[in-house]
Amino acid sequence: MNKKPLVYIIPIGVLILVFFMVKDVFDQPGVEDMKAGFKEIVKYRNANNTGPVQRIYVITVKDSVWNEMQDYGNLMPHTKYGNTKVYFFMQNGNFPNTLQPGEVNFDPAFNKTCIALYEKSAMSQVAFNKHPY
Repeated sequence: MNKKPLVYIIPIGVLILVFFMVKDVFDQPGVEDMKAGFKEIVKYRNANNTGPVQRIYVITVKDSVWNEMQDYGNLMPHTKYGNTKVYFFMQNGNFPNTLQPGEVNFDPAFNKTCIALYEKSAMSQVAFNKHPY
């Protein structure tokens, strides 16, 4: 049996497979592909690296596309046993420029302009609330 064609076919097949794997890695959808126009205004992360890490974000959007907001929240970093909160506000409305840790993360005067809240808890349970206040 002639093994010469097999020596060429196997490496070519492997190279084609690697090409498609690399292509799929770089073609993953991201925030730029979403149509809601997300813009990160302010973020907070506590300095505690040994205990629960708390991440809080204020994001403005051009349009209230609920599915994209939840997808955006899923793309945000999360630490095991930590908590991630993403507050969404309309771009032309009022939104906070400072954040603090705890249960109340910004001035309650901005509660009426918050259109959505995405929260991933310490046990990776996701909650997405439209008009949380």
